[in-house]
Amino acid sequence: MGGFDPAELIAGLCGTDAGDPFPVWQNGTIVPCFNQLVLGVLPHSGLAVCSAFYLSIPRRRPILQYGWTLRLVSTLLLVLLFTVDLVLAGLQRQVHLYLDCLADGCALLAWLLHLAASLALQVSAAWSHRRGPTLLVLLILLSVPNLVFTLVAGASTALDPTRSLRLTRFMLAAARTLPLAAYLLAWAFPCVYSGAAYELQINSGVDDGGALESAPPDTGAMVAEDGSGCFSRLFYRWLDPLLERGRRGQLDGLGHVYHLPRALRTGVVTRHFSRCWQASQQEASAGVRGGGPRGGEWPRPVSRHLPAGSRTPPQEEALPELGGDVRLLGVLHLAFGWWYYALGVLKLVGNLLGFAGPLLLGQLVGFMEDPDAPPSRGALVTLGLFSSSLLSAFLRNLYGFHVSKVALSVRAAVVTAIYGKALRVGRVGLARFSLGEVVNLMSTDTDRVVNFCNSFHELWSLPVQFSIALYLLHLQVGIAFLGGLGVALLLVPLNKLLASRILDNNKHMLRYKDSRVKLVTELLFGVRVIKFYTWEPHFAHKISDCRQRELSHLKTIKYLDAVCVYTWAALPVVVSILTFLTYVLLGHQLTATKVFTTLALVGMLILPLNCFPWVLNGVLEAYVSLERIQRFLQLPNQDLQAYYSLAAPEDQQTSVLLSEGSFSWLGLGGTGGSDPPGPRRDEGSGEGSGSLLLHALDLSIPKGSLVVVVGRVGCGKSSLLAAITGELTRLSGAVHVVGREGGFGLATQEPWIQHATVRDNILFGRKYDSVFYQAVVEACALSDDLNVLPQGDRTEVGENGVTLSGGQKARLALARAVYMEKDIYLLDDPLAAVDAQVAQHLMQKCIMGILRGKTRILCTHRIEFVERADLVVLMDNGTIVKTGTPSEILPLVETGPKRHRNGRNAEQKGGAEVELEEGVPSLEVEEKLVMVEEDEDRSGEEHKEAGGLAWAVYRAYWRAVGGALAAAILLSLLLMQASKNVSDWWLSHWISELRNNGSTWSNGSYTEAFTSPHLLLFSPGGLTAPLCSPTASPFSNISSDVKFYLTVYASIASANTLFTAARAFLFAYGAIRAATVVHDRLLGRVLQATMGFFDATPTGRVLNRFSSDVSGVDDGLPFVLNILLANMFSMVGTLAVMAWSLPWVLAALLPLALLYHRTQRFYRHSSRELKRLSSVTLSPLYSHFSETLSGLATIRASHASARFEEESVRRLDNNQRCLFLSNAAMQWLDIRLQLVGVALVTGISTIAVLQHRYGSVDPGLVGLSLSYSLSITGLLSGLIFSFTQTEMQMVSVERTEEYSTCLPTEPQDHNPQVPASWPERGQLEFNGVVLCYREGLTNALDGVTLRVHPGEKVGVVGRTGSGKSSLFLAVFRLVELNQGAILLDGLDISTLGLVQLRSRLAIIPQDPFLFSGSVRENLDPCGRHPDQRLLAAVQDCHLEQLVSRMGGLDAEVGDRGSRLSLGQRQLLCLARALLTEANVLCIDEATASVDQQTDRLLQETIRDKFRDKTVLTIAHRINTIMDSDRVLVMHAGKVVEFDAPAALLQNDQSLFSRLVGGADE
Repeated sequence: MGGFDPAELIAGLCGTDAGDPFPVWQNGTIVPCFNQLVLGVLPHSGLAVCSAFYLSIPRRRPILQYGWTLRLVSTLLLVLLFTVDLVLAGLQRQVHLYLDCLADGCALLAWLLHLAASLALQVSAAWSHRRGPTLLVLLILLSVPNLVFTLVAGASTALDPTRSLRLTRFMLAAARTLPLAAYLLAWAFPCVYSGAAYELQINSGVDDGGALESAPPDTGAMVAEDGSGCFSRLFYRWLDPLLERGRRGQLDGLGHVYHLPRALRTGVVTRHFSRCWQASQQEASAGVRGGGPRGGEWPRPVSRHLPAGSRTPPQEEALPELGGDVRLLGVLHLAFGWWYYALGVLKLVGNLLGFAGPLLLGQLVGFMEDPDAPPSRGALVTLGLFSSSLLSAFLRNLYGFHVSKVALSVRAAVVTAIYGKALRVGRVGLARFSLGEVVNLMSTDTDRVVNFCNSFHELWSLPVQFSIALYLLHLQVGIAFLGGLGVALLLVPLNKLLASRILDNNKHMLRYKDSRVKLVTELLFGVRVIKFYTWEPHFAHKISDCRQRELSHLKTIKYLDAVCVYTWAALPVVVSILTFLTYVLLGHQLTATKVFTTLALVGMLILPLNCFPWVLNGVLEAYVSLERIQRFLQLPNQDLQAYYSLAAPEDQQTSVLLSEGSFSWLGLGGTGGSDPPGPRRDEGSGEGSGSLLLHALDLSIPKGSLVVVVGRVGCGKSSLLAAITGELTRLSGAVHVVGREGGFGLATQEPWIQHATVRDNILFGRKYDSVFYQAVVEACALSDDLNVLPQGDRTEVGENGVTLSGGQKARLALARAVYMEKDIYLLDDPLAAVDAQVAQHLMQKCIMGILRGKTRILCTHRIEFVERADLVVLMDNGTIVKTGTPSEILPLVETGPKRHRNGRNAEQKGGAEVELEEGVPSLEVEEKLVMVEEDEDRSGEEHKEAGGLAWAVYRAYWRAVGGALAAAILLSLLLMQASKNVSDWWLSHWISELRNNGSTWSNGSYTEAFTSPHLLLFSPGGLTAPLCSPTASPFSNISSDVKFYLTVYASIASANTLFTAARAFLFAYGAIRAATVVHDRLLGRVLQATMGFFDATPTGRVLNRFSSDVSGVDDGLPFVLNILLANMFSMVGTLAVMAWSLPWVLAALLPLALLYHRTQRFYRHSSRELKRLSSVTLSPLYSHFSETLSGLATIRASHASARFEEESVRRLDNNQRCLFLSNAAMQWLDIRLQLVGVALVTGISTIAVLQHRYGSVDPGLVGLSLSYSLSITGLLSGLIFSFTQTEMQMVSVERTEEYSTCLPTEPQDHNPQVPASWPERGQLEFNGVVLCYREGLTNALDGVTLRVHPGEKVGVVGRTGSGKSSLFLAVFRLVELNQGAILLDGLDISTLGLVQLRSRLAIIPQDPFLFSGSVRENLDPCGRHPDQRLLAAVQDCHLEQLVSRMGGLDAEVGDRGSRLSLGQRQLLCLARALLTEANVLCIDEATASVDQQTDRLLQETIRDKFRDKTVLTIAHRINTIMDSDRVLVMHAGKVVEFDAPAALLQNDQSLFSRLVGGADE
């Protein structure tokens, strides 16, 4: 029995000849078969399918509208007319019986469904007041040609009276025109009933609601995708309102962005993931494998619009802890596996349909080669090309979109799991990871795991594609394909080698990049110290050295990439040459069919070979990252149940009890890292350097008592508080805390401040109680500070409280703890950074006032307050030396020198006095706030550029590459593309010449049977061409013509490979050059920036320029720009070849080009803004995570973990919204570009068929044009995607260029006349100095005139804003004067270069900043002093024992000095200053965090080492300046008092006397 033959089926249906089963045009008219099937059945089938989509649309109360009524009546009439016509066709029994019944049946079904859909639409909430979906009307219009041709064909025979049935059917067809016209008129002019409670709105194109009114729809209140119909989902019409808003330039922020579909919201995904985790945990614990529970059903979508007040879905249940021996990959499989695996079916079908293009191309070229082929054959092939490409477009688009949804779900689950684990993991376990490593888990590693979603399906589909392409290539050219395949396979190990070398170099490059970013981070955190000590050249050299090492590996990567690009671009040409050469040498003749089918298949063969190594590497990277995340998730959680003793103490009045307690920063086995955990280095836990062990702790603290803990620096005071909160490892003994479930009120030594408003920092998530809030603010001495702040307590305090002074941060952290209303308060030296008067206020109003009755544990060095304690604990070397009353302990603590008293009662001030300047390291608070207010908006968000990139950005990159080099790159690209097009043209020309000349082999052994163009791919006669006679030599059979064509072809291809190589390596060199120039300009400008810029700009924002933006310029931008340029030139070449081969294609190209231009412009506006929003919303997510890690001790002590987890979910949702919509916008564009490509391929095929029918056509040119058209879809989408990506990557250039050109910089002049010994005496004069930070503000220094004599010791005191720090700023010229002059040894400092000035001065700032590195590098970064001098300075600061214990001068101090306590860091900074040879020293109270005995010794050291130097000291402890030669009292920027301390104290009315009196009280 014969096989199934579609031609026979069509011939039987149409009543045509089997040789030409489907004719299109005969006897000057359209053939009835084509009219009925193509023009009738197809549009009616589409109408039926689309109408069915609207049958279940939501209903509402019907409203009368004449337009809908008329359309319903017209539709009903059409149903009746088609029913009658179907009956008459059955009675007529003509040759076209089945054809007519099929056409009428489809039409009847379509109009019946449309009638039902119209009834549903008329009463729907979305469409009743509108015209209805436009697509339905378009499908109805498509059926009009069928009616016209039916009437034209029937007009000649309908008047025959002997054929009454035919006449009746003709009249019915004519009658159909009336209801059809009425329907279209009713749609065009819908007469709306005037009494209706609505008005007609123009269709928005969204089939589920919303019209484009004069005011745009509130896209911020809409839910993406949920509630949309099938058509809307297929074409992403639900995205149109958002894209329209973006086109108008109104997509400004998150308030305009759709909300996530319910199934993708982070809370929903995380709960589903948590249930799956628990199910896996239960399986693991029960030892059961297999199906198991699925973790519950995936949530169903909700309606399109959010109900009022529900923009953020509430947390339905608390997220459970993730723990146990569970594999993350298994949980991801359980949660998302089946959804993800099902998408593989779409991937497989889409890939298989991709092979239909080359096969049908071969069929069409074969049809063109045969002049006698029936047109129906060409029409069928064209229809096949159209159908396969259309279906492939939809399947691939759906696959891409749904894979991105799976990836977003995986990202939400993994990020939330990492964040939740970080909140719960034990401190010892977390110590194994640095802060950067944990943040990398959430960013880099999570991204790699998410990328696995794309890589996995590629991992199996690429080998499948390769195998199918290989098989089809074998069918085309037989074993000749082995010639080209051999070269391609040889490149596989080369690709693997290149990939491994690239990855290896990438690891080294990332290591140097991390070092560089770490250096930049330290530079930014310590920029004030760097500027004071003029270390900019040293750090620039260190950073440049790291950068050069980074660039050396980047160069290797880029040149290896260039080899990859070269092989990828040249391989198709080389493989094609070798394949055709082998085919010819084997004795065969090339035909157009074989050439262009082979070319298309070679392209499909090369792609898997090039991509597979990278896909494999992506999978391996994802596996490595998955293992890293797995190790983090398997860390043991903090087990407070096991940590604290459950046995209650015998004394019911005991609040905290430690019995024989031993605690360590390390684990039970001594593991966990030698340093305290990096993420908590800001929590004042520095005493735990790894060697410190708390041991033999016995302590009982009564309820409601005040316990003061005292001891030397590094004795373990902060560690004791950490042991009480459960942050340490309990080695032995017992800990019991009454009411620990309520949490602690913790104020750490180094205050942890959130990037929020002052009020939000104080409230810390609690409800606002105005009375209690004001009481807390007053008790913590913040009232006057809030009056100074620009917006009061609504002022943003910036990153880590950058806009606040040290004392303000300490009091803000204290206020936060007080507002928590806990039973137990742990206060870690909150009095260190404030002056005596404010310390007195805090002690009286806060610790002894509002906290009275609470259990308070206070660590402090302020011995004057110890006498107020109920219990005093003396610690030394990690243990409690003695516990007792103040009278028992105070004699054991050596106090400072006795201070003068003036008998005044500080109670008279009642805390109303403004505190002394307490720790602004170098800038006044007002100046900081002014800068922040000027440069930041209320929310503190980073500025987001709007609109397209300026041409200046592209010019900047062009200059960075170099004009001549950039022109050479473009020229090489042009020559590469031109040579490729010429080689393809030459191949088509060769085939045409062979065909025209009827060339045969010289010995005649090649017969016509084997050159027949009718030999199809799957013909039963044989699948491969036979070999030539084994007795003849293949080389002798080649004619001179063939040798000529082969030689020219090989020469052109060789030139192409050379141009390709030149393009690849020139581009790599240009990228390296641009990366070097951009970074150097950025670093140079930032190092020259003013301090005002650094104080006003969050560190993370500047750091982003050096990390992500520089990475974008290094790698991201060259990668996408390379693709863009290749796509651009390839597109130009493709269009040129197509237009030259088939000029008629220009008729189709022009409208498609306009459509393409409009579509991409519509897309690009919104895409650009969505990607910018994605970047802007990503920073808060990571900064919140870093902030959480830094403040983990405070968060956990106050039991605020759940609230922080909710905040993380909210921020992640914001970022996911932008990412989801960005992906959806890409798919929105992709499907439209795919359809443009489908239209182009179909148009070219149709033109080729028509040319074949009506005139001669060159099969070679047609094949060339069609082979190019098959790639046009990829080029169209690739061009716009690469252009958009390039725009986004160019944002990195825009951001770096902004800093490289627009930052305010310090003057860089130099005075060559300054003697090397200046200043010799150290005489300092202020002459009418006026300093104002900004126009409109009061003067920070207002007419200051004074003289400091050589070698004089001057103490500086004053209240906040009095101008003390402004004096230092003016002397070091960190802020330039408005009026007056400062003379140093008679020389105006404004005439000096900044390096000349600052290098001759010395300063000890209060902020004890250390760089990561050794003790030696922190003391002497530039290597100017010998070791003996360094050791002497260490000894002078009483650090010799500590340094010796750490390992000498080469011992590491940890990240920003994390191995040292705060006091030890201050002593090391003091040692740094002792090394200077300057004759003028400025001290900003550098001993605030050391004990009294050490402070006394250090003051003696300063007096001794700077005996003959001029010393200015800003005082926080009054006793430190009592032995000064003179005291300068500042007020409101003016000099109020300037005399010897004794003289000022004799006057009871002097401001200095009152300050001393407050200190004594």
